[in-house]
Amino acid sequence: MKLVSAVIKPFKLDEVREALSEVGVNGLTVTEVKGFGRQRGHTELYRGAEYVVDFLPKVKIELVIDDSLVDQAVEAIQNAARTGKIGDGKIFVTDVERVIRIRTGEQGPAAI
Repeated sequence: MKLVSAVIKPFKLDEVREALSEVGVNGLTVTEVKGFGRQRGHTELYRGAEYVVDFLPKVKIELVIDDSLVDQAVEAIQNAARTGKIGDGKIFVTDVERVIRIRTGEQGPAAI
């Protein structure tokens, strides 16, 4: 099993969710986060005053999936989240040693 975490632009969330559903992913967790990468934030004008926005709003998606779905899920996220501009985000894939469903006590792939 793998944990796939993706940090994407907020307006791409619905497209990514739909793309993941099409490849068979049936559950995910979404968190609103802030951060910056190479783009280093930006400046904005508010009531005539210019100020720097260091941390940009992003959305973090996390899903634990079977190894057989990882490549399809990563490709779906890439294709749906890509705008071609700086700040599109990142995808991280890590190993998951153990998963337990709290309600039933199921473990492993059955708990996903």
